[in-house]
Amino acid sequence: MRIPEQEAHRLDKADPGHRHLFHVPPADGGRYPEAAYLAGNSLGLQPRATRAELLADLEAWSRLGVEGHLEAERPWLPYHELLTGPAARLVGALPEETVVMNSLTVNLHLLMVSFYRPAGRRSRIVVEDAAFPSDSYAVRSQARFHGLDPDTTVIRLKPRPGEETLRTEDVTDFLAAEGDTIALVLLGGVNYLTGELMDIAAITAAGRAAGAVVGWDLAHAVGNVPLALHDWDVDFAAWCSYKYLNSGPGALAGVFVHQRHLGNPDLPRFEGWWSTEATTRFEMTPVSRPPATVEAWQISNPPIFAMGPVRTSLELFDSVGMPALRERSVRLTGFLERLLDEVTVDRPLTVVTPRDPARRGCQLSVRIGAGSAAELTKRLRHEHGVIADAREPDVVRFAPVPLYSTYHDCWRVADALATTVEQDR
Repeated sequence: MRIPEQEAHRLDKADPGHRHLFHVPPADGGRYPEAAYLAGNSLGLQPRATRAELLADLEAWSRLGVEGHLEAERPWLPYHELLTGPAARLVGALPEETVVMNSLTVNLHLLMVSFYRPAGRRSRIVVEDAAFPSDSYAVRSQARFHGLDPDTTVIRLKPRPGEETLRTEDVTDFLAAEGDTIALVLLGGVNYLTGELMDIAAITAAGRAAGAVVGWDLAHAVGNVPLALHDWDVDFAAWCSYKYLNSGPGALAGVFVHQRHLGNPDLPRFEGWWSTEATTRFEMTPVSRPPATVEAWQISNPPIFAMGPVRTSLELFDSVGMPALRERSVRLTGFLERLLDEVTVDRPLTVVTPRDPARRGCQLSVRIGAGSAAELTKRLRHEHGVIADAREPDVVRFAPVPLYSTYHDCWRVADALATTVEQDR
């Protein structure tokens, strides 16, 4: 390695991040005690504060029983409201536009009940060809639910031949040309495979100008890049909380619905107990009275012990702030890119993530020219203590998360990747 290990240590001293706030797994192999954990785009690390906060909620249950709904230090009945403000700030939304509930794909389906309304010629759904499989399954099932053929209803936008990522102008040009046939645009804010950050504002504007509804899957964007959903005029969005938000495996997800849709009685929704006005919930009337907020999309009462880790994580983001995290993300990912530029020379490795920092989050995806991505990540872990994420057949994803990853983690990744690939030549 031309970039010495000492350079990584120097950068960590000057730009330390917040690693001390997290539990870092021990290394499985190699010469360092802790893992170099660059898989936060799959599952974030556990904040040290989570355990005590969760135990406090459990203690309230043991001490108060049912009375904890009103008498706990953090009463359960309005518990979800503790998450609303910080979640709204994180995605650039108004509090009434934001709620934490359910899981990501469940929320996408609930939102498509309202916002995918095919009518005549305007019936198609636009996704990216490299959409996460769950999104593909969801939109295809929605098309079938409406009696449509998913093979012709779902349009999958592909990069230009020989390119790895979508160009914004190709997306907006397609929407301008085909807009009168499109009912819904549903794209990933940051693509899970390539790490490409889409131009959410420009694509939203183009989709809405074409007469389509525009929604976003922000699973890989929230907590990764700054967002301004309200100002960008996004119709709806959904995200998970277990990747960059570090809220635990299968953590509760989030939903955004733009203010202009709130309180619209003509917008269809599925309803349940938590969809009605909180002040009238215990009147036990048979007809719902939904509030003019995104909480009208809630169905069930929130699981308190699942909400606690999300609340703890959101407080951490509120404390550190996305602007500072984004600045460190650009520096950290740029350092990893410099290292990978060295490693990929004369080796069967190609970085497929855009080089422009404005077009990516904290992820660099590497396509390997031979062998299995899963097998490579297994060797990186067991031989070098490097934890990365494989997407078969041939992409390995490295996510230098600005909250807890270090420059030395990045150096270890590059050194381990070079060593492992060289051994196979």
